Amino acid sequence: MATSVRPSRTTHTSLSPAVLVLEDGRIFRGRAYGAVGETFGEAVFSTGMTGYQETLTDPSYHRQVVVMTAPHVGNTGVNDEDPESSRIWVAGYVVRDPARVPSNWRSRRSLDEELVRQGVVGISGIDTRALTRHLRERGAMRVGIFSGETVAADAELLAKVQEQPQMKGANLSAEVATKEAYVVPAIGEKRFTVAAVDLGIKGMTPHRMAERGIEVHVLPATATVEDVYAVGPDGVFFSNGPGDPATADGPVAVMQGVLERKTPLFGICFGNQILGRALGFGTYKLKYG
Repeated sequence: MATSVRPSRTTHTSLSPAVLVLEDGRIFRGRAYGAVGETFGEAVFSTGMTGYQETLTDPSYHRQVVVMTAPHVGNTGVNDEDPESSRIWVAGYVVRDPARVPSNWRSRRSLDEELVRQGVVGISGIDTRALTRHLRERGAMRVGIFSGETVAADAELLAKVQEQPQMKGANLSAEVATKEAYVVPAIGEKRFTVAAVDLGIKGMTPHRMAERGIEVHVLPATATVEDVYAVGPDGVFFSNGPGDPATADGPVAVMQGVLERKTPLFGICFGNQILGRALGFGTYKLKYG
């Protein structure tokens, strides 16, 4: 799902009008939050009360517009310790009441400033409870956020949203995964070696393994069975990630190779879906989630 962004030149984005348009024609009007411009993605909601930095920087949200169900977002600002990756991955961001003044001893800048800095188009001041209920009942769908002083007519905006490709069939893992293998050393005494296939891995995942004495070799999504066993793993891990698992033929083949060798393996989210495919099962998209 292509994302088109025209970043704002001002940080006072709350003064600009914004509109959110769902592919079924439902429209919400509010104020710009973050960069001013337009963006497209799949509308999903997040029920986390805290941890918005982790959500924004989670590669699993690539090409998705995240609606926060918590009414007040941005209270603790943005720090340099909590991101799960090197950038924000969400295609757009939707909140009800953004914090006017962040307050936390680790805060370095406001969330609004960070969204502007990274060119992330968002919207605030809308009824996110109503939007969440709509998505819960109708299912995840394509959405567009449009902001600025000159926004086109509703019919034109809806047509733009409906032109966007569906998430079904999207092969996105290679877009978010590392391009080069790297190692996260064990903290303290080394106990095991794990080969982690990066399908959109969060930074905290190999770190938590390292805390338990595991040396983690993080491999690209395009890694082969030979690449996995070149590190001499005691176990193999398949990470979370974005997109449609039905397109992930490469990781499925690697998983099948690991199963044949009976090496211990584990995974999470997208990685578990890959396991299902490797065992001969199909996948289908849930209504939401």
